[in-house]
Amino acid sequence: MSVINSPKHSTPVIKLNQPDDSYKFQPLPAPSGSYPYHLALQDVVPPAGDQKMVFHMVGDTGSVRNPGFQREVAEEMASQYLNAQSPEDKPQFLYHLGDVVYHHGEADKYYTQFFEPYQNYPCPVFAIAGNHDTDINLEATTPYHSLDAFKAVFCGTEREKVAFSGDSDWQNMVQPNIYWTLQTPLANIIGLHSNVPKFGIVTPEQREWFIEELKAAGKERPGKALIVCIHHSPYSADINHGSSLAMISFLEDAFEQTGVRPDIVFSGHVHNYQRFSKRYADGKLVPYIVAGSGGFDELHAIAATDDERFSSDSALFEGVNLEKYCDDRHGFLKITIEKTDAGLTLSGEYYSIPHKTGEIVEPATLDDKFSIAIA
Repeated sequence: MSVINSPKHSTPVIKLNQPDDSYKFQPLPAPSGSYPYHLALQDVVPPAGDQKMVFHMVGDTGSVRNPGFQREVAEEMASQYLNAQSPEDKPQFLYHLGDVVYHHGEADKYYTQFFEPYQNYPCPVFAIAGNHDTDINLEATTPYHSLDAFKAVFCGTEREKVAFSGDSDWQNMVQPNIYWTLQTPLANIIGLHSNVPKFGIVTPEQREWFIEELKAAGKERPGKALIVCIHHSPYSADINHGSSLAMISFLEDAFEQTGVRPDIVFSGHVHNYQRFSKRYADGKLVPYIVAGSGGFDELHAIAATDDERFSSDSALFEGVNLEKYCDDRHGFLKITIEKTDAGLTLSGEYYSIPHKTGEIVEPATLDDKFSIAIA
């Protein structure tokens, strides 16, 4: 686990002199379900009680040059399910933070990058799409539309075998739209779609939907946690992407308009693990977690303070601090939401994967843990 000290940044950074790539934006496909695009967890996962919920979370699992990393992550998550100390401790599902396949969202990339590595993962997989899932390979032999494959895998109208899953017998998920809300007994998980450009774009239509979802979820507090997931990381201190000022502004404007802030925000896009805390003017502390170390072979280091390509100078970074990071190992999150007499508690554990060398196989290492009370 990396330690926060000089010369690494301990706040978010902006990557300077980046070109405008908004031309890469792709129009969204039609929804597969009806507005307001809700899916009840119990419609997919048998009820496991309303006192405790455990699930995995990971992003950027696709891999091109070295698929071994994504297999190790998938195997470790499956092992946590199989070796859970009690039925209540078994993860119920995996929530994928985007970039299931690289470098474009082609159907013929899903077998080697998703179906095969996850064939032994025992839980259903939900997902939001990443920029690579959304992008189009203009040189593809068979033309296709943005998110065609992603929608076939995750946004079906009924559970059935995916046509291009080969011998894996992988069944699709039944999410109602590319952006959608997973409703569970203990949390509302709002999944956004931030498209292809490097720093993300959210359509006005999706913004209006998000506003209504925040208001609706706010009314169910404190009985349910409110979780927001978006692929492009609002805050990051890495050397490849840096923070997305556009996504920060989008989220904060929505929070300001509704008067509703989430309990936690998860993202991927950046290939490492980072846990930021943001303290708002009213004292509320919100964690912003980057968990994009799920398998892509190239990991993204935290920027050095003397690297002139980056700046931490932005009013949007006020009150935001990088508490923990891991930028040299792949890994995943295990999230637990539990109801007690004192109320709801959301806790997270980040596990990193020591890369296998020869016959030596080390277990995953618990590198970070955090806990927040849902108020």
